[in-house]
Amino acid sequence: MPNWKECDAVERDPRKVSGAWVFSGTRVPLSALFENLRAGASIEQFLDWFQGVERWQVESVLDHEVEALAGVGGQ
Repeated sequence: MPNWKECDAVERDPRKVSGAWVFSGTRVPLSALFENLRAGASIEQFLDWFQGVERWQVESVLDHEVEALAGVGGQ
């Protein structure tokens, strides 16, 4: 499981979206990205549907997930 505290593209605030991890500066939870990708959406579609999320944030989240799965950084 990734340590999202190490990813600058996301934030967590107990007063926002019940404390879920969201894309920084938005109320869009990370789960929305993974759910939409799993359902077949493209990154471009996700960005169109969730205004305020930037491409660099999506790429950072996906990179962070891949690194966590690969065990990079001692995780």
